[in-house]
Amino acid sequence: MTTLTHPDSPALAQALPRHVAWLGYGGLLPFVGLAALAGFDPHHLLVWSDALVGYGAVILSFIGALHWGVAMSAPGLDPARRRRAFVWSVVPALLAWPATVLAGSIAPLILVLGFVVHFVMDKMLVGPAGLPAWYLPLRLRLTLVACLCLLLNAWQGLSLLS
Repeated sequence: MTTLTHPDSPALAQALPRHVAWLGYGGLLPFVGLAALAGFDPHHLLVWSDALVGYGAVILSFIGALHWGVAMSAPGLDPARRRRAFVWSVVPALLAWPATVLAGSIAPLILVLGFVVHFVMDKMLVGPAGLPAWYLPLRLRLTLVACLCLLLNAWQGLSLLS
């Protein structure tokens, strides 16, 4: 097993490091688990839904911070793009926070919007920032699973109302 210690390593740019895969995909377990619990335990749907929205808000805030880190450290960014990355980095938290206090299906839908828009922002930043080739495919897979779980939760919330 090769240990990659330098971010400019050509190998890091090519292959998704195993520890990054474990951390990224492991971060999906609460999304999947809470969505499943909401489906299998409808008597506690509101508890599982609140937990899922809370976790989604934390993760959306976390991925926003990725842009802050890139803005601080990517040498290839021009000043305008660096400024946009700093500004954007706080927007996901500003979307996530209100979702934690809203009731019903609107909360997970706000989070889905945040995850989708953040992925679009990632696409615009990945090249100029020189991020590894594995970054965007990983972010796409993580975003899709998180959004599917949140959409399922929104649908479950709507069916509860009927």
